[in-house]
Amino acid sequence: MTEFVLYSYFRSSASYRVRCALHLKGLKFDYKAVHLLNNGGEQHQAAYRDINPGREVPSLIHNGRVIGQSMAILEYLDDVAAGPRLFPNDPYQKSLVRQFCENINCVQPLQNLRTVQFLTGDLGLPETLKQRWLDEWLGRSFETLETLLQKHSGTHCFGDQVGAADCFLVPQIFAAKRMNVDLSRYTNVLRVAQAAEALPAFQAAHPSRQPDTPAST
Repeated sequence: MTEFVLYSYFRSSASYRVRCALHLKGLKFDYKAVHLLNNGGEQHQAAYRDINPGREVPSLIHNGRVIGQSMAILEYLDDVAAGPRLFPNDPYQKSLVRQFCENINCVQPLQNLRTVQFLTGDLGLPETLKQRWLDEWLGRSFETLETLLQKHSGTHCFGDQVGAADCFLVPQIFAAKRMNVDLSRYTNVLRVAQAAEALPAFQAAHPSRQPDTPAST
């Protein structure tokens, strides 16, 4: 039995962040799939609500204790686990990385499954307006990320050491591409993401390689 248990959905960008971090740290973990669409969404079932009252993924269990929210999980992993650090030790540098990650966190509610389902289902928005919504809000976020990377990036988001910011950026790009958001003008964003995607940890965390990935994906 492994020390960590991760409740995840293969295509969830927040779960993807945590998978990247676990693999970067070299930590073994048990994978528990929570399908966000099957039977109205397994996250709404009583068994999972007992684990995560917010009915969201990811959830990480360590020594019988549950941690939710990807930022909290990454910070927790740095506190309790050996391996490469996800956040810098220097307070200012750490604040810059957290700023970058929180920018992605801030746009996450505007792109996640339940928001898009509400826009197209409850509000009846056509696909053209849904796409306009995604282009607008994700575009604003990527403009900010591009500016930060112009100032701070090296091979990776912050210098030449891969870390938490890369764990947040790569899944966000994956999500944006799935949503047909044009990223071509964000050259630094694409450059540092490509560098991270080449690393074994990020390849192992990719949505196409998870236990719950459909065979047709």
